[in-house]
Amino acid sequence: MYTHQEERAVEEVCYDLSHIQQVIEVINNKFEEYFEEFIKLEGGNAISEENIKKIAKKLGVENIKSKNNADVKSVFKNIVVESIEDYEKDRAKYQAIFDEESLEEYEDDPQYFKSTVLKNECPIIHSTIHNKRAKELDKYRYEFNVSSPRELLTVVSKLSHFADQYYNKYYDSEEYDKVTDYKELGVSDLDTGDYTVYGVIGGGIKSHMLYKVYPAIFPNRSRDSIWGLWYLTDKKKFGCKQDSEFLMIDIDKSITNQNYFYPYELFTFYAHQIFQLINGKAKKHEVYIDLEYRYVIVDRFLSFIAKQHDEEIDLLRRQIKEGEFDYA
Repeated sequence: MYTHQEERAVEEVCYDLSHIQQVIEVINNKFEEYFEEFIKLEGGNAISEENIKKIAKKLGVENIKSKNNADVKSVFKNIVVESIEDYEKDRAKYQAIFDEESLEEYEDDPQYFKSTVLKNECPIIHSTIHNKRAKELDKYRYEFNVSSPRELLTVVSKLSHFADQYYNKYYDSEEYDKVTDYKELGVSDLDTGDYTVYGVIGGGIKSHMLYKVYPAIFPNRSRDSIWGLWYLTDKKKFGCKQDSEFLMIDIDKSITNQNYFYPYELFTFYAHQIFQLINGKAKKHEVYIDLEYRYVIVDRFLSFIAKQHDEEIDLLRRQIKEGEFDYA
């Protein structure tokens, strides 16, 4: 068992065509199982029969009848509508931050952009900084405090420009879903230092900001999404020497996390492929998914998978911390 280096992304094998095909094959095989649960549990809004029976048993109630099969079309449609409504709640704040005219005005006062716009008006950065209960975020708070206002403004401006150019000049909605090679998606530049403020605007926050403005083309590489991919790929290593490409395990520090260095171009391709599976189900059941919200439903699906395994993820972390985990 090898430990991850702090700046690890993934092993080179993860970019090999044969490796990617193996990952996609397993995703295809596991998809049906999770999609059935996704519908049965109404995208996470319903309680599973197993939990209902546990609760009933504690209350001394026996012979709980199983629910009838869900109306897939109705439930699926409700999930899509609800997901988009939830997504839109704070979207305008991100659109305001990515407004190019506003970004140009901040050139005269980058400190205001950092201390007011990002710290107080960007939901994901605001919640990260003000989450005092999570001690592991102390490092983020420190890095944000010492970061250069000018660098933050420059990187956000570059992200805004990249997204605008991609959407208006590169993106073709009719051809996009036909892509079969991750390189064709054209997002590799986002994994470079030009679009990163190390310790402050990394892969997760960067992708979230892009996702909240252009959900048709930029998936949300969140914590839950990476954990969801680990389960959707059946926790397999696919030839990786260290462990799953979706995990970051450090035995020495007794830490296990989703791989928050996971390359965005690979994540985008897997999210792209998952959408094809979800959209296939939508067409089968005559449920309309607006392609402008393509990755909203993918985000909901991957988050759902992760949340179904919350207890197992907590157990995994405890096992790592106590030295009981053996990832053979």
